[in-house]
Amino acid sequence: MTVRRGKKLSISIQEHMAIDVCPGPIRPIRQISAYFPRLSPTSPTPVSPNPAVSPPPSLSPGSVASGMAALGTLEFELRYEQSSNKLHCTVLRAKGLKPMDFNGLADPYVKLHLLPGACKANKLKTRTIRNSLNPVWNETLTYVGITEEDMHRKTLRLSVCDEDKLTHNELIGESRVPLKRVKPDQTKHFHTCLEHPPPLPSPTAMGEALRGISCYLREWENEQLHSLEERGRLLLSLQFLPPVSPRNGGLCVGVKRCAHLAAMDVNGFSDPYVKIYLKPDIEKKSKHKTAVMKRTLNPEFNEEFFYEISLSELANKTLEVTVWDYDLGRSNDFIGGVCLSSKSQGDALRHWTDCLKNKGQRVERWHILTNELPRTLSHD
Repeated sequence: MTVRRGKKLSISIQEHMAIDVCPGPIRPIRQISAYFPRLSPTSPTPVSPNPAVSPPPSLSPGSVASGMAALGTLEFELRYEQSSNKLHCTVLRAKGLKPMDFNGLADPYVKLHLLPGACKANKLKTRTIRNSLNPVWNETLTYVGITEEDMHRKTLRLSVCDEDKLTHNELIGESRVPLKRVKPDQTKHFHTCLEHPPPLPSPTAMGEALRGISCYLREWENEQLHSLEERGRLLLSLQFLPPVSPRNGGLCVGVKRCAHLAAMDVNGFSDPYVKIYLKPDIEKKSKHKTAVMKRTLNPEFNEEFFYEISLSELANKTLEVTVWDYDLGRSNDFIGGVCLSSKSQGDALRHWTDCLKNKGQRVERWHILTNELPRTLSHD
């Protein structure tokens, strides 16, 4: 548009709207597919749909370490006692924690979880240190019933949290240690940087060929975790006593203790007791039950029950052990159970086989309680 000297400048309404709406150079409109880039699984870095926007530079190891250190560091020790199946975690101190409160401080405490496993059943917790970014706990937390198999397949997660009385507690950072790094009967010292929890993989960040597989794997993992949810541990002793005149032989079952049971009541505890059966039980006379321990997740029973039976008959039997939460005036809640027989697997089969082979010897073993009801339970 050109305007001669001496004439009044006039602008049409179309030109006025174009100036207001598009004050700068006109850019092409991005397509909807540009907002959902399709990444190849083999491509090292994503390609930006807009050439004007360059991808962020790769982080150096120093910058990654400094980012982790922004959350703080945690110092602790681990020791596994193989003879007693105990894992001791001594939480020493934390330094340089991220401020979480308005006063620039935090009220930190440490939570322990064994993964994989039910968090509520195996959670341990330190005391809370008020108004500190460099708390010192020097507190030892102990897991009971940790087997050698657990030490090879489980990971200890240490979460440093900020306690808030009026709102929900907030996570400051966490550290994860595979237990296979800890040698039996040796104390190992750790000084780690706290990290953010690892994000869950998103199917939208993958190609179309991997989206269905990712969804399937996520559903399968959730189903496996639900069906194999750990509800605690049970220490059981078995002893086959050979026949001695005038008494016949039989199986002596000792219910020693439970550890880290799942909380079934609103108060955060359970009222556990143990039932045992020796099946098949045609006459329904094999049921035994321990006393009820009130308000505890780590009950000690130390009760023994005897079944008069021959060794040949015992080889075809199944010992069913279940742990329940007693509720007055309504149905008791099932916590977990385990079955021992020649058809069992893993620790249950090894325990049963050792009992039958070593007549007269007392054989003790820890067993994982799962939320799966034994198949024979519905027949009672």
